[in-house]
Amino acid sequence: MIKLGVDVHWRQYVVVRQIDGSAPQPPQRFAPEQFLSWAKKQTRLSDQVHCCYEAGPFGFVLHRRLTALGVCNLVVRPRNWDEYGKKVKTDRRDALALVCCLDRYLAGNTEALAAIRVPSESEERTRSDTRQRAQLLAERKRLAAQGLSTARYYGHDLPEEWWREKKFAQVREEVPDFLATLLGRWQRMLVVIDTEFAALTKQIESAQATELPTGLGALTAQILDREIGDWNRFRNRRQIASYTGLVPGEDSSGERRSRGSITKHGNPRVRHILLETSWRLPQFQPEYKAVRERLAALATAKAHDNKSAKKKLAVGLARQFIVDWWRIRTGRTTPQKLGLQMSWPAAQVLRGKARLALRDSSVAPAAASARC
Repeated sequence: MIKLGVDVHWRQYVVVRQIDGSAPQPPQRFAPEQFLSWAKKQTRLSDQVHCCYEAGPFGFVLHRRLTALGVCNLVVRPRNWDEYGKKVKTDRRDALALVCCLDRYLAGNTEALAAIRVPSESEERTRSDTRQRAQLLAERKRLAAQGLSTARYYGHDLPEEWWREKKFAQVREEVPDFLATLLGRWQRMLVVIDTEFAALTKQIESAQATELPTGLGALTAQILDREIGDWNRFRNRRQIASYTGLVPGEDSSGERRSRGSITKHGNPRVRHILLETSWRLPQFQPEYKAVRERLAALATAKAHDNKSAKKKLAVGLARQFIVDWWRIRTGRTTPQKLGLQMSWPAAQVLRGKARLALRDSSVAPAAASARC
């Protein structure tokens, strides 16, 4: 058995090889294509070739190419490999630590490495759409703040979303010409970004075809689906809750038990979208079981304006909701059993009918009085 620990960079790979249970060999440097040729040769020299490298900015292209060669590859979670705090970090040391941990992992110590799930190519592409949308939103906020900072530097203030066409036309009249020229450069970029952002948001929302609970929009559902990929990869509620990072940290020893704030490990995008959802659920889902259990505590927190308690309740509700949503998506339960009202996209139709009924009710008395 050959084991390879690979420290991946764009132009070169640093590889440490270990054969069976012998000591790891000295590190070797390869160009990317040269490494793939060498890895293919390793598959002919041994019964099995196992490899691992850290997840990073280069995606899963290397993983798929290694798998196609017959290499059993793991993409692992990045970590600080300097376990003893020597404050010496090099590519050679990282590759050596990877292959040593891989050796222990294959021997049965599953804690030696944290292997991550590699999404399919279609899952990866659809997920990139929602992530690009978040990047466009962040860029829009950044440029808008740049423009506001420039205006305040010269003693002028700007309204919210100052870069929109109508507002910016008014801003031009109120600020000096030189400042309007400076702001105009930001404004033109902001308009383009906003157009792309709106189009991408509409595209993502249009992909939602199934009914959703009231308060859980198409965009939220699509982000959850695309980030998680396959809901069946979680075997129990603890795994899905841990994936969101919404579980409490723990510091226990002997008879002492201490739990602290949430770990914030896992997928931050899922965690953020769940926290936004948890603030909407009490309003749109009063009959939801998890909401009913927290209504009294939430009312007390609101009465005393206890922000900390409200945040804790929101975190607990978010954690319970993702567990319940996982159960629904995997067929373990139904929305009706949990008290969830499923009304999307029917809610849009109902709102339209309500507007028509309201309009008809206002027209009918006028027509009756006219007839009288």
